Amino acid sequence: MPARDRLLAVLVAVLWGLNFLAIHATLGQFPPVFAGALRFAVIAVPTILFVPWPRVKVRHLLGYGLGFGTGQFAFLFIAMDTGMPTGLASLVLQASAPFTVLLGAVFLRERVTPHQLGGIALAVAGMVAIAWQQSGHAALLPMVLTLLAALSWAFGNLSTRKAEPDNPLHFTLWMSVVPPLPMFALSLVMEGPAAQWRSLTTLGTPTGLTALGGLTYVVLIGTVVGSGLWTTLMRRNPAGVVSPFSLLVPVVGLTASFLFLGERPTWLEVGAAVVVIAGVLLGSLRFAPKRELVAV
Repeated sequence: MPARDRLLAVLVAVLWGLNFLAIHATLGQFPPVFAGALRFAVIAVPTILFVPWPRVKVRHLLGYGLGFGTGQFAFLFIAMDTGMPTGLASLVLQASAPFTVLLGAVFLRERVTPHQLGGIALAVAGMVAIAWQQSGHAALLPMVLTLLAALSWAFGNLSTRKAEPDNPLHFTLWMSVVPPLPMFALSLVMEGPAAQWRSLTTLGTPTGLTALGGLTYVVLIGTVVGSGLWTTLMRRNPAGVVSPFSLLVPVVGLTASFLFLGERPTWLEVGAAVVVIAGVLLGSLRFAPKRELVAV
């Protein structure tokens, strides 16, 4: 993986780590599934009108939209709305990395090298240590929902690899056309039109304005910029090489939650975050095979 792509992957991790603060602000105003529907609807309308079709098979676009878009954010938003701490959510969601490596090996026949497995294991060990430290702050249901969000993200990653879009940004934007309808329908059933209307008619309050700022960040930075870069990286590199960088997201998320939400990490969590970074770097590197010495 080129150094430029590694830097881009780190940038995406930072953008997505801060994305959890924006989601936290958004959920202070909107019902969770309705917030997810709005997030993608804001992008879907101008995409249909102005963005060219990305020239990929429809089934791959649907797979990406249902996995990365619908499944991931429906599960994640409901989990955070039902009590999942912001920092812990950013951590548990990164289970998508080992999920992607496993699914990539099974469905795409991607080769996983021993040092990649070692890096993933090291990063996951750090993630598990943080999860164990914070497990007392989250109920079982939000944890399970966040893991389902991670699994959905992993399936979306595989669809991206199979699609091989010629224009990753167009592909990312058109992915946003898929989630709004199923998420609006799910919101109507779970949350009801009264809750949807109330959230829209109170946007002039301080909470509403903060939520609009959070939604703007989620749409423009988290989705358009972050997902566009991630799709580019997944197109240029094997899924098992790119996906470990998502394990950097909880480091950013936990730090941001500490600075802005008062969620204080322990020394164990700080040490585990360092282990996560080391594991990501190890898992992303490709070592050239040793040359054999030939007698002359």
